[in-house]
Amino acid sequence: MDEQVPLTPEVLVPRLGDQLVEVGLLTRQQLEQALDYQVAQGKLGKPCLLGQALMDLGFLDRVVLDRAITEQIIRLRSALVNANKNLEIRVEQRTAELQDALRKLSELNQLKANFIANISHELRTPLTHIRGYLELLHAEALGELNEGQKSSLEVSLRSANRLQNLIDDLILFSQASRGELTLQLKPVDLNLLISSILTRTNPKAVERSIALNLELDPSLPPVQADDEKLSWVISQLLDNAIKFTPSGGVVTLQILRNDSMVTLNVCDTGIGIPPEREKEIFEPFHQLDGSATRRYGGTGLGLALVKQIVEAHGSLISVVSVPDQGTTFSFPLLLAHPVLS
Repeated sequence: MDEQVPLTPEVLVPRLGDQLVEVGLLTRQQLEQALDYQVAQGKLGKPCLLGQALMDLGFLDRVVLDRAITEQIIRLRSALVNANKNLEIRVEQRTAELQDALRKLSELNQLKANFIANISHELRTPLTHIRGYLELLHAEALGELNEGQKSSLEVSLRSANRLQNLIDDLILFSQASRGELTLQLKPVDLNLLISSILTRTNPKAVERSIALNLELDPSLPPVQADDEKLSWVISQLLDNAIKFTPSGGVVTLQILRNDSMVTLNVCDTGIGIPPEREKEIFEPFHQLDGSATRRYGGTGLGLALVKQIVEAHGSLISVVSVPDQGTTFSFPLLLAHPVLS
């Protein structure tokens, strides 16, 4: 077994030879001779430290060597202390910069939410007037219409309704962004809720030649939820599934019971989502196809709001998707607790 070099203060001092040369206690030639001596001793199986080599060659005595080593250790310790102080200062500065950036980001998000809320409310009032007059005209309250005029008004009403839905989504998003999203939790009969949703959604599926299926136990107990917001979530998921499913495809709403909760699944046979981009779909105002010629419309708010509403219910939404095969969105809800008399 090789002989171990003893652990001494000299072992802990890097560049001892260079330091001795710098302070004039040793010449460069003497240092080279001492290093060659070290190598020779090592080959003989007698490893020695540089300080021992210097003393063996008579270049330095123990007192001078120990003093030089002590001075170098003190200098190194001082440099370490200064380095730590500088590091602490840099960390404090960086922390302050990050806190300031977070504060500005929070202020920016608040301004954005306030701007969206103000613009949405400003848009809602004139749109209400427009819709009101369109409905009066369509009902022939202001005079008889021919078929062409009725058809044109129906197109205008559909566009006005779509714009109303977009404005409502913006208002809901601004509320959620400002922490003002409130839930009115109560027992909700899923059979009644789903029946109402399908009445509104089925025509959209028929228009696109998509089969809309329902898998639900008629005896399913009520769940604890906000019925209006839950209805919005399910409708949004179904609308998305229909929008991204080609004609001839299938969209299925499946509700399964599992002990004290139910799981809602919205499945489609649509275009799917690339695995590396699944997290992006829940970002507000984000579209996977952001080009000016994108095929599918929308503000990019739907799934962001779905996620916030589902999480406000104390749940989590998950997505499983295979490109060109389909997507399934799922989230669980607790069953309503029975009311004790």
